[in-house]
Amino acid sequence: MRKIAVVLFNLGGPDSPEAVRPFLFNLFNDPAIIGLPNPLRWLLAKLISKRRAPKARDIYARIGGSSPLLANTQAQARALEAALADLGEVRCFTAMRYWHPMTEGAVAAVKQFGPDRVVLLPLYPQYSTTTTGSSKKIWDEIAAKRGLTAQTSFACCYPVQPGFVAAVAGATAQHYAEAAKHGKPRVWFSAQGLPKKIVAAGDPYQAQVEKTAAAVIAKLGIADLDSVVCYQSRVGPLEWIGPATEDEIARAGRDKVPVVVVPLAFVSEHSETLVELDIEYREKAAHDGVPHYERVPTASTDPAFIAGLAEIVRALASGKPRACADAGQARLCPASFGKCPLSVS
Repeated sequence: MRKIAVVLFNLGGPDSPEAVRPFLFNLFNDPAIIGLPNPLRWLLAKLISKRRAPKARDIYARIGGSSPLLANTQAQARALEAALADLGEVRCFTAMRYWHPMTEGAVAAVKQFGPDRVVLLPLYPQYSTTTTGSSKKIWDEIAAKRGLTAQTSFACCYPVQPGFVAAVAGATAQHYAEAAKHGKPRVWFSAQGLPKKIVAAGDPYQAQVEKTAAAVIAKLGIADLDSVVCYQSRVGPLEWIGPATEDEIARAGRDKVPVVVVPLAFVSEHSETLVELDIEYREKAAHDGVPHYERVPTASTDPAFIAGLAEIVRALASGKPRACADAGQARLCPASFGKCPLSVS
């Protein structure tokens, strides 16, 4: 019987109010987030995490004091194990980037399991150096240090994977029908934002987000769909990719159109969906005169999404070292995106 370890990469989130500040420090001390050399990055991460911790604790207090991301990820892991049971002994492990269970523990657990093959599966459908790239880099470093030598395959991205697209489109259709009772809806495909300079340096994230939106729109098949791809969670002084979701709220208020918010780059519920989208943006929408506000849930454990992830694992467990899940060994991204991991063979 084959033994397959599937490692789910995710961001992580604080599991208590006391964990908020060290979680933020780990985030801002990541060179993929702040590119300064040490000790400057370490000092800046200390300063930012201290300043941002009180506000962040208030955010998490609105959803019980901690992040639900780990519980969501564990539910996805169990669902994926069940979908892959016919492959042999398949076990899913969680490697969070900024809070427990972190990569160090995941590498140790996988090594103890003794798999024939390891499949690295990010819970980020669209590739970015700041998310999947960062998780893969730290995994490779720790796995080499700890002597984990099992054959390893890597799914770099799956922005138009049919199961993922079907899950998002199916949920969107339901909420669109509800919003349509209040007029012709506008669909916001809202994704986590990035500073423009990261995208300008060759990061394919924004292009892949737009590919996901286009695939969902095609799946929906709604004639003359009013839609926009927008970006949330903008912080700091840098110029970010846009349009900003907050700005789209004001525009929808001026146009007096109901809105359907689709969290396009998140596949699990966490503070950006449960607080930013469900509470803060909903309140702003009401203030700005948006007549109706619908928020589509993340793909989570939707059967179509889990089946899509299982399809990716099956392909990589068969022997491919790494691939775009949507393009075989070919690049999904144009060659101009030099930060795409497939640009380096």
